[in-house]
Amino acid sequence: MATKIRLQRHGKKDSAFYHIVVADGRAPRDGAFIEKLGTYNPNTNPATININFDKAVKWVMTGAQPSDTCKAILSYKGVMMKKHLLGGVAKGALTAEQAEAKFAKWLGEKEGKVTAKKDRLSTEGSAAKATKLKAETKVKEAKAEKIAAKATPAAEVVENTEAPAADTTTEENA
Repeated sequence: MATKIRLQRHGKKDSAFYHIVVADGRAPRDGAFIEKLGTYNPNTNPATININFDKAVKWVMTGAQPSDTCKAILSYKGVMMKKHLLGGVAKGALTAEQAEAKFAKWLGEKEGKVTAKKDRLSTEGSAAKATKLKAETKVKEAKAEKIAAKATPAAEVVENTEAPAADTTTEENA
């Protein structure tokens, strides 16, 4: 039986949510599966991935073939890196301690990148809100100036028309 690690679609239309499952290669996409490894939510930024790391490594080491998307997800979480290092240990190229040290270093760098992206997204979001607010304030001030300009000339015109009329009456009386 050829086993595959693939996504099983759930969720509403236009807001997909996926389960990462191990299934027989002949089973339908949303059909029967052997074991659920985790979940994947692409609707958040960055995407939310919850996975049982040990089960995923066990299945990959036993020969389950991940789909392209699942392979990318497993690589992102470090399952494929762990498989690579365990393969090196099995061949005698590394010791288990060296493999664990390399994996811990890689995992630390990866977590740093993810937190940097989250921080960058939050600061960009607050900066975008601030620029929007400034733009809205400028538009509001421009509208207020237009309204004030419309109200002011009307008063000046009324004053100008009254003043000459008053001058003509005084000249006639003299």
